[in-house]
Amino acid sequence: MSGNRARILAVDDEPSVGRAIQRLLGGVHDVEITTDPRVALARIRDGERFDVILCDLMMPRMTGMDLHAELVSRGRHEADRVVFLTGGAFTNRAREFLDRTPNRWLEKPFDASTLRRTVGEVLRSAHEDGDGGGGDGSPVARAGGLQQPG
Repeated sequence: MSGNRARILAVDDEPSVGRAIQRLLGGVHDVEITTDPRVALARIRDGERFDVILCDLMMPRMTGMDLHAELVSRGRHEADRVVFLTGGAFTNRAREFLDRTPNRWLEKPFDASTLRRTVGEVLRSAHEDGDGGGGDGSPVARAGGLQQPG
């Protein structure tokens, strides 16, 4: 994190979702977007660091679950900082994954305050774990299923 600006990566196969996240968070954080989780994984493998990764759960070529599994298998601290985005269309595999994974998740459509609050919680959790951007691999406490109010 440079200063108070976190590096956030939004990964969603719907470009409009990435643009919305960039618009909502870009004033206070450095937000980068990609529609391809394979590109996100390559960037992380190449050494790019992100404080939070907002990742769609269900995508056609590689799911958010697959991206997360790759990060975990490589011992990447970013796995703890993934917040999953879901449109509510769940497979049994996706439901079981969310049930057993401690990461936070948001249901689309989400509102600006819920998104900002969730990103803030991930950043605070990392800081409290002594991982202010350095990445010690500590698990992020599950906030689970934060949704748009009402």
